[in-house]
Amino acid sequence: MPLSSTPDPAEFAPHIDAPHHHFASSLSADEFKALFRGHPGGVAVITADAGDGPVALTATSVASVSAEPPLLIFSVSALSSASDVLSRAETVVVHLLDAHDLEVAKLGATSGIDRFADTHRWTRLVTGEPVYNDVRAWVRCAVIGRMDAGGSTVIAAHALQSQLARDVTPGEHGDALIYHNRAWHRLGEHSRIR
Repeated sequence: MPLSSTPDPAEFAPHIDAPHHHFASSLSADEFKALFRGHPGGVAVITADAGDGPVALTATSVASVSAEPPLLIFSVSALSSASDVLSRAETVVVHLLDAHDLEVAKLGATSGIDRFADTHRWTRLVTGEPVYNDVRAWVRCAVIGRMDAGGSTVIAAHALQSQLARDVTPGEHGDALIYHNRAWHRLGEHSRIR
């Protein structure tokens, strides 16, 4: 298939089962969480609609995989209220946030609320996916693969369309939003190491 054509998610979204390994020793969940509390992550909100209404969640697991073809991955906990929809959605929108988007990040991270109740905050793309307005950037993706990994699902996606509202000049901080040690942080000139 040529890279310029739109991937057919039904054709390229197999559900891959991770092999089950048994190790003599392993870190406890608390030890593993302690390791990653000190590892900051960029903040994204992922939205989707598989036909039952829109869902959203905040994630720090988004990573670029390849520029050609443009691929990214993220993971979704089975405990997330969005996991069922994300397990069935053919497309997703990944919102890449900066500090100006903190309220959107908090919205996606808050349990038990309707993340789409404030109808002026979001709209639908012409292709149907829910998208939050005025965020730094978003990318619409076709889901091309899913893999069970522990209590989560790793989702691979092919970037189809994007919008970049606030670009970052190379070498500048750009008010990046990160999550570190259970708190939101803004990268800035004060955090630069020379």
